[in-house]
Amino acid sequence: MNQNSFDYQSVLASLPNLPGVYRMFDTSGNVLYVGKAIDLKKRVSSYFQKTDHSPRIQLMVRQIASIETTVTRSEAEALILENNLIKALAPKYNILFRDDKSYPYLMLTGHAFPQLAYYRGEPKKPHQFFGPYPNSYAVRESIQILQKVFRLRTCEDAVFTNRSRPCLLYQIKRCSAPCVEHISAEEYRSDVQSAVAFLQGRQNELIDSLTQRMEQAALALEFEQAAELRDQVQALSRVQEKQFVSSNASQQDCDVVAAVADGGLVCLNLVMIRGGRHLGDKSFFPQGTVDDDAGAALDAFLAQHYLGAVMPPVIIVNRDIPAALRDLLEQQSERHVHLVSNPISERRIWLEMAEKNAMLAIQQRLSSKATQQHRLAQLNEALGLEGVERLECFDISHTMGEATVASCVVYDKEAMQPGQYRRFNIETAKAGDDYAAMREVLTRRYSKLAQGEGLLPDAVLIDGGKGQVGIAMEVFAELGLTLPIIGVAKGEERKPGLETLILPYQQKTLQLRSDHPALHLIQTIRDEAHRFAITGHRARRAKARTASTLEDIPGVGAKRRQQLLLRFGGLRGVVAAAVDELAQVDGISRTLAEKIYQALH
Repeated sequence: MNQNSFDYQSVLASLPNLPGVYRMFDTSGNVLYVGKAIDLKKRVSSYFQKTDHSPRIQLMVRQIASIETTVTRSEAEALILENNLIKALAPKYNILFRDDKSYPYLMLTGHAFPQLAYYRGEPKKPHQFFGPYPNSYAVRESIQILQKVFRLRTCEDAVFTNRSRPCLLYQIKRCSAPCVEHISAEEYRSDVQSAVAFLQGRQNELIDSLTQRMEQAALALEFEQAAELRDQVQALSRVQEKQFVSSNASQQDCDVVAAVADGGLVCLNLVMIRGGRHLGDKSFFPQGTVDDDAGAALDAFLAQHYLGAVMPPVIIVNRDIPAALRDLLEQQSERHVHLVSNPISERRIWLEMAEKNAMLAIQQRLSSKATQQHRLAQLNEALGLEGVERLECFDISHTMGEATVASCVVYDKEAMQPGQYRRFNIETAKAGDDYAAMREVLTRRYSKLAQGEGLLPDAVLIDGGKGQVGIAMEVFAELGLTLPIIGVAKGEERKPGLETLILPYQQKTLQLRSDHPALHLIQTIRDEAHRFAITGHRARRAKARTASTLEDIPGVGAKRRQQLLLRFGGLRGVVAAAVDELAQVDGISRTLAEKIYQALH
C-alpha cells in the first residue's frame, strides 16, 4: 500500500456519495491520474481497499500524496470535466492520445472565383469545407485530382489579383486562368459545382452529367469543348477505379474506429469516409494503457477525439460503448450521431479493414521495437557501456558562419522523441567558430539539468571530431557531470559506414564495421540531429534575408515594400520579376526598378 505518509483514510471519510471527478497528486504536486465516478466515495476508496490491482495501478497508488475532488451534477458532466482535465494536465497514468493538431480540410473559398486550398483549423463561413482528412497527404492528393480534372485556382489572393498573364499551371492544364479572364465567371462556377459534387461523393451523377454535356457539345460541333469534357470523364473514371473503398448504397460520411490489443500494445485505427469515399486512415498508439485494455483505450479515444469537436453522423466501432459516453456524444453533436458497434454489409467490411490495419501497425511496431532493442544491446556492448537507453546528440549548422543554429535530438524508449528536441540560436560564439558554438549549446543545455531540473541522458553523442569532444569534456567538467561522451567523426570522403567513434572515457577510438547494428543506431540519431539543425538554420537564414533584403535597398521604404510584395505575391515573386515588371508598380521608377533588380540578383 502507500509507502508515503498520505493519510488516505481521512480523505476517504470526507468524500461524498455523489458524481464527480477526482485528481491524484504525488509529493511534488504533479498530477498522477484524473478519473470520473458516479459515486466518488466508492470509486476512490476502491484504490486503497482492493488488492487485485495491476502492477501499474499499485505503483501509482504508492505515489499518491494528495487527492482533490470536484462534485458534478451528473455522470455526463463528470465525463466532460474529466476529458478537459486529461487534455490540459496530461496525467502520467491516464490513457493519452498525443495528437494535438487539428485535422486538415480541403477548402473552397467564398470568392467570385473560389480558391482551392489546404486548410487546418476550425471551419469558418463563407467558405466551403470538405473533410476532415486523416492527414495532409490525403488533402493534397484530392487537390491534385481537382486541379487536373476541373482546373480550379490554388493561388493566393495577392497573386490572383495582380496577375497580368497566366502562370505555369495554366500552361500545363492545371488551372483555367480566371485571373486573366481566360474563363468566364459562369463557366468557372460550373466547374466549382462539379468539384463540389465530386467531393460530396456524387461521382456517378457527375460523370453522367459531364457525358451528356460532352455529347451535346459534339452535336453542336464544339469539338474542343467536347474533348475537354471527355478528358474530365476519363480522369474521373480513373479516380473511381483507384477508390478501394466506396459506398454505392449511400453517399455517407462516417468514421470507423477499431481498437486492437496484441503483444502488449494497444492500437486504434481511425478510418475517415466522406461522401462514400475512403479518404485514408491513421493509427494511434496511446500512452498509459493498462493490461492491453483495448476497451478502455477506445473509450478514451472517443472522449478525447470527439467531445467538443465536429462529428460525422455515423461512428462505427468494434466494441460496445458505455451508455454514459454514448449519450454524451449524441448530446454534444449538432446533429444526430449514430454509434454502431455491430455493423453489417459494407460497414462490416470497413470495420474489418480498420481492425486489420491496426493489427498490421502493431506488428510493425513490435518488429521495430525488437530491432531497436537489439541495436541498443549492441551499442552498449560495442562501446563498453551498461544501461544506456537515453541518448542526446548535438550538431551545429551554419553557412559561412551566418545564422548558426545548434540542435539537440533525443533518443529514448527505443525511438526518437521529437517532442523533446531543442534548437539553440547561437549568439555568443564568433561566426564560424564551431568549438565556441558547441561550448555555448552544451552549457545552455546542461546547466539546469546538472542542477536536477530535467532528465539527464545516459550518454551524449557529439557530431564532430576530437576538438568538439574536448570542448564537451571541458563543459561537463565545469558542470560536475560524468556522462559518457561519444564523438562521431566523419570518415574518409564523409561516406556513411566509415565513421570513427571517439570514446574519451576509454581513451581510444573505435571503427565499427559498416553493417554493425550499433553503428546504424548512431547514424540514425546523428542524421536526425543534422537534419534538425540544418532545417532550423535555413529557417533562421531565410527569415533574416527576407526581413532585410528589401529594407537594405535605398529608396524602398515601407510603403513601396508593401506595394511590391502585394503585386508579386511575396519576396520570391519580386525576385523573379523583370525590370519592366518592377517599373509598373506604383511609386517605382525605371531607375529604382533597376536598383531593386540589381540588389536582388
